[in-house]
Amino acid sequence: MSFSAWVTAHYEEKGPVKWLAFALELVAAVTLFLLMVLTCADVFGRYFFDNSVDGATELTEIGIAILVFAEMPVITWRGGHVVVDILDRMLGSVLLKVLGLLSAFLMSSSLYFLGERIYFLAERSMRRDEVTEYLELPVGLIIQYIAVMSWVTAGAMITYGVYRLLFLSRD
Repeated sequence: MSFSAWVTAHYEEKGPVKWLAFALELVAAVTLFLLMVLTCADVFGRYFFDNSVDGATELTEIGIAILVFAEMPVITWRGGHVVVDILDRMLGSVLLKVLGLLSAFLMSSSLYFLGERIYFLAERSMRRDEVTEYLELPVGLIIQYIAVMSWVTAGAMITYGVYRLLFLSRD
């Protein structure tokens, strides 16, 4: 089985969204693997050499940020968020689609404006040359990544998420 056939078999998305989903999940998987290796090395070093990995806490925090915000767009356009559908049987399908579109608009605009604010904070961190405490990594780059991924999630919600809601409904 070729690589392209494998991706097609395992990803239901179409076109470039499929490859973007694969790339983001690859970033998340590699990050999770590196977090596992870091934690094992930290614990092994602490118990057997009485010396833990310097900056392990900072690297773990950065890794978790990378992991969470790499998966956010994928989860959003797949509709993987927690949904409470208590009233779905009582409401008509047209009203459900209207409420779904309203929630998609509210979520995407909230993520857009949240990304704007986070990017402002990232620029401020870059101007002030803020770095992490032990490893002295630039904080602004991680904050910019969070802002950009918030924008990607907002775009995913308003485009592919709405497309799924209107044209690929699970009725």
